Amino acid sequence: MYKHDLRIFLLLAVAALLQACAAAIVGGAAGVSVATDKRTTGTVIEDQSIELKALRAFSDNKEISDKAHLNVTSYNTIVLVTGEAPDEALRQQAIDLVSSIPKVSHVHNEITIAAPSSSMSRSSDSLITAKVKTQLIAEKNVSSLSIKVVTDKGVVYLMGMVSRLEAEIATEIARQTSGVQKVVMLFEYTD
Repeated sequence: MYKHDLRIFLLLAVAALLQACAAAIVGGAAGVSVATDKRTTGTVIEDQSIELKALRAFSDNKEISDKAHLNVTSYNTIVLVTGEAPDEALRQQAIDLVSSIPKVSHVHNEITIAAPSSSMSRSSDSLITAKVKTQLIAEKNVSSLSIKVVTDKGVVYLMGMVSRLEAEIATEIARQTSGVQKVVMLFEYTD
């Protein structure tokens, strides 16, 4: 068990360093991410841990790893699960696995019943996410580093702790981005 815990710790440390590097590239300094993120440092680490534990649980489950394509995003211990599962039973099994992870406060189940999406569809989703994030960074009235953007099959999910005004602006930016089919707001409001 000790080696397993050490690996989790090392993965979290690397993820934190990578997040700091991304903040330095986008914002000019690693401290920008911490200064603008409304979560505590402990919660940021907990969110990363939840995502890693969920992905490990999926890969350890042969049926899920062989038949489904799932993504997990955690923000302030609220989890969004997107992707595809071939039937309702496997979809529910995936949600049960995520729900059983310690410290998960809520799970948004956005898994569709379908065959796993193609790599072309996933590439298109990645491009949409990049376009939305770029526009959020350019918007001075939005704390863009406090918003997570997830795209699945053209549907953009927005997560984060924001004011109602920031939510409205971010949602409108996402709606106006080419390729976006729908916008789902999963925000926690600070006002």
